[in-house]
Amino acid sequence: MELTNHIRQRVFQRLCRAQVLPRSHHSGCAQHATGPAVANSKRIQPTLLVSRLYQPSNLRDVGQDIRLQGEVTCKSQRLMQQAGLIHPSSPGCYYYLPAIVRSMEKLVRLIDQEMQGIGGQKLDMPSLCSADLWKTSERWDLMGKELFRLKDRHGADYCLGPTHEEAVTTLVAHQTTLSYRQLPLLLYQITRKFRDEPKPKLGLLRGREFYMKDMYSYDVSEEAAYETYDSVRQAYNRLFARLGLRCVQVQADTGNIGGKLSHEFQLPADIGEDRLLVCGSCSFSANVETMSSDSTDCPQCKTGTLVESKGIEVGHTFYLGKKYSHIFNAAFSNAQNKPSVAEMGCFGLGVTRILAAAIEVLSTEEGIRWPGLLAPYQVCVLPPKKGSKVDDASVLAKDLVHTLGETVPHLRGEVVLDDRTQMTIGKRLKDANRLGYPYVIVVGQGALEETPRFEVICQQTGETMLLSKDGLLDLLGRVETV
Repeated sequence: MELTNHIRQRVFQRLCRAQVLPRSHHSGCAQHATGPAVANSKRIQPTLLVSRLYQPSNLRDVGQDIRLQGEVTCKSQRLMQQAGLIHPSSPGCYYYLPAIVRSMEKLVRLIDQEMQGIGGQKLDMPSLCSADLWKTSERWDLMGKELFRLKDRHGADYCLGPTHEEAVTTLVAHQTTLSYRQLPLLLYQITRKFRDEPKPKLGLLRGREFYMKDMYSYDVSEEAAYETYDSVRQAYNRLFARLGLRCVQVQADTGNIGGKLSHEFQLPADIGEDRLLVCGSCSFSANVETMSSDSTDCPQCKTGTLVESKGIEVGHTFYLGKKYSHIFNAAFSNAQNKPSVAEMGCFGLGVTRILAAAIEVLSTEEGIRWPGLLAPYQVCVLPPKKGSKVDDASVLAKDLVHTLGETVPHLRGEVVLDDRTQMTIGKRLKDANRLGYPYVIVVGQGALEETPRFEVICQQTGETMLLSKDGLLDLLGRVETV
């Protein structure tokens, strides 16, 4: 009986402890554990610590394995590996480490906003695609060695999808009750794609495995399909404007996807693999692949001169007509209640390529500079070195992190504390520059003054300011996040 009472007492104590322990909210990033929360008290946000972020130094040696990564041939590849954003797995394939995953998730949220803003509906399709579909569209042979092909245990042929025109059109064709009232229908996904590049290079700019947004549209008529085509192009323009990227929209070849009309969204860059012709007098621009001669006269305004430049393709739009909908019988009931084949378009955005291209064109040689909305974290707070004359300011640094989280709600989860106080401020500033936090706050002697002041470094502009706490909160309160 005494043993039973002892067991009951132990169980009761554990239950009591369980009632006051805070529940864990896993966010996919390192967190500093907080102490037990008092019942009915306001929950304190955990502090994100640089020492806990998964960016191990042994993964940050760019030159450690040439066999895996190939030759480092561009700035973005070098900076992303040095900052611990990516790590080579095999030629053309990379591990995406937590910081770059945060950036990619932010970009995906932006893309979702723009695509759903024009009526897009998100779905997810299999990466493993039946060869029968590709043979039906006659692209099984047309794609050649670019397709990753495999057989299952029964000998059936498959490929890892580089694009999904066949799959999505088969899906739509299975909906035999589709009405003209449901059109335009815009279906999109954001998923991994695969392409057997003969020589992967330039990091995430040209790999064998990558993330892409691909949207497919179905319309009642050619006129309606062109309207949808223009609405997607406008959405792309809005997306790149929000990112602060000056993309050029150029006429392009339809390639092995086919169709009647195509445009590329190119980010001008010296390392770009595409050659562009741009008129300085009007809006005309084109990929050289679409030009039939070496003429430098603008075919649109007739007076301007075409100037050649290089670009990185980050988006592509195609008006397909009935190329795939006819083959797979993607039909709808028209206003006369008769079956009619839908007009199609397809629209791609290179998700990981946008990230790499943005880093390529915005960054310095020493550090990453992000489109503001895509930085993994917006703010990094640097307390003084342990044992220094201003060591007392360390407590103020921790308080500042909590204050930012409580006072500026949209910065919750966006502020990190560089707690590696065994390192000098200089060394930590160098790391902060390498990763590219938009705002770095140094908590030093000024924070101990009667009117505390904080050194704020805006890494996008290179400007350094001394701000009071109110001034700091006002500045960061205007930071846009997604």
